[in-house]
Amino acid sequence: MIDYSPLWQTMHERGVSQYRLLQLGVDNRLLDSLRKGKSITMYSLEKLCRILNCTPNDVVRFIDD
Repeated sequence: MIDYSPLWQTMHERGVSQYRLLQLGVDNRLLDSLRKGKSITMYSLEKLCRILNCTPNDVVRFIDD
């Protein structure tokens, strides 16, 4: 199972809002996928990491069922 709670925590710690991500070129569809816990591409993950200056572990984690 994919969990994006690290992303929301990282954004909060860095003071970055969803609106700011949109301003920086993150697509609204990507934000929707993140909110709904859907999978994203490696390109999108890289983009988020570059914007937030973080690692993939700061964006997503995988939970065993």
